[in-house]
Amino acid sequence: MADINVRPNGPLIVTGDFKLLDVEGKEFAVENQRAVLCRCGASANKPFCDGTHRNNGFASEPKA
Repeated sequence: MADINVRPNGPLIVTGDFKLLDVEGKEFAVENQRAVLCRCGASANKPFCDGTHRNNGFASEPKA
């Protein structure tokens, strides 16, 4: 089972047993059953977060 943690003003952190697939169904390599995914749209390493949200004014505080 996978857990998805939505960080305030930051990325999605996915942990556990999961596969991350691109639009063509090709699997991304994920190490240690953990992926940090971009939500701001500005990462140079999409779909993974590269920390750009810290400097581009991205703001989001979702509530589950």
